[in-house]
Amino acid sequence: MTAYRRALLPGATWFFTLALAQRLDNPLLVKHVDALRASFRRVQERRPFRIDAIVIMPEHLHCIWTLPPGDADFPTRWSLIKAGFSRTLPQGERLSPSRMARGERGIWQRRFWEHLIRDEDDLARHVDYIHWNPVKHGHSARPLDWPYSSIHRFVRQGIVPADWGANSEAEGDFGEPTPL
Repeated sequence: MTAYRRALLPGATWFFTLALAQRLDNPLLVKHVDALRASFRRVQERRPFRIDAIVIMPEHLHCIWTLPPGDADFPTRWSLIKAGFSRTLPQGERLSPSRMARGERGIWQRRFWEHLIRDEDDLARHVDYIHWNPVKHGHSARPLDWPYSSIHRFVRQGIVPADWGANSEAEGDFGEPTPL
C-alpha cells in the first residue's frame, strides 16, 4: 500500500473536508448532528484544538482548525472523531470486502482533504467557502438559514453581518483553485 504523505506543521491552521462513504441523498450527518458534535467535544477534551469555522452538510463537512503549539497530529484527531461518531450509529451500512477484512465501518470515506492555511487572505477565503457551502449546494437561500454552520457564531461576535451573502452571490473563489 502506498504511504500517504501529509505535511505536518505543529501549531498550524488547517482547512479540512470529510465526506461520507455513501454521499448520494444521505442526510446522516445532519440527522445525527448531536452525536457528531459530541464526538468532536470528546476528542477536543483529550486532544485540544480550536475550531475556527465549520459547516456540517448532510453528507460532508468542512472545517478549519488551529492546533496547539508543538502539536501537528490532526490525523489522529480525525480518526478518533470519525470512529466515535460511527460507534453511535446502528450497523447496517454496505461494507466492501476490504472494510470487512479490516473490521471497519462503512460510514466515512477513508481519506480526507486537508489544506494548510497560508496567510490571512487564505484563511478568509476558506472561511467564506465554509459559510457559503449550504447555499452552493442548494440547502439554504442564504448562509444564515443553515443551522449547522459557524456563521451564527461569526454573526454573534460581530465578525460578519447577519445578511452576509443574502442579497447577492458572494464574490470570490472561496478557496477553490482558480482554473488555468
